[in-house]
Amino acid sequence: MKRMHPVVDWQAQRGATLVVVLILLLVMTLLALASMRGTLLEERMSANQYDRSLSFQAVEAALREGEDVAAQKVIYAAGCANGLCGIPDPSAAPVWTNADVWAAAPEAVVLLDDDLTARPKYIVELLATNVPPKGTCTTEGDVSMTSGCTGREYRYRITARSQADDRAEVMLQSIYAVP
Repeated sequence: MKRMHPVVDWQAQRGATLVVVLILLLVMTLLALASMRGTLLEERMSANQYDRSLSFQAVEAALREGEDVAAQKVIYAAGCANGLCGIPDPSAAPVWTNADVWAAAPEAVVLLDDDLTARPKYIVELLATNVPPKGTCTTEGDVSMTSGCTGREYRYRITARSQADDRAEVMLQSIYAVP
């Protein structure tokens, strides 16, 4: 039995296979680019979350440092000097919105993971000097004031902020009472 080979008309072939393969290659390239774009976006999102977390930790540490300064019960003069402010004027803008106050505010040096050092700043504002303590003193019935009650409490507002170029910005505030 003699085997016959089909005759291929090379002139009739117009490169249809090549066109199909090129189209499939283009589709696969687009799918790969879309996948890489999503992966890069997720990587940037997690890097930003990590950066914000570090900034938040640094600001919390600066807030505690500001509370340590407030615990000294210093009465500050009107206005602000080196981030230490007197009783604020209710009709004026809050001091934490003033860039000049932040420029002069003290830095809290905070050592974070992997020896990264953040330099958040804090502002301490005196709010009041003669506030009755809450829950410490009692005058009901025959019970007199407790021995630890001075009848006078200092109140401070501490504002801490971490801000750097191309980094997460975090600001926290606390009202700190010193008996």
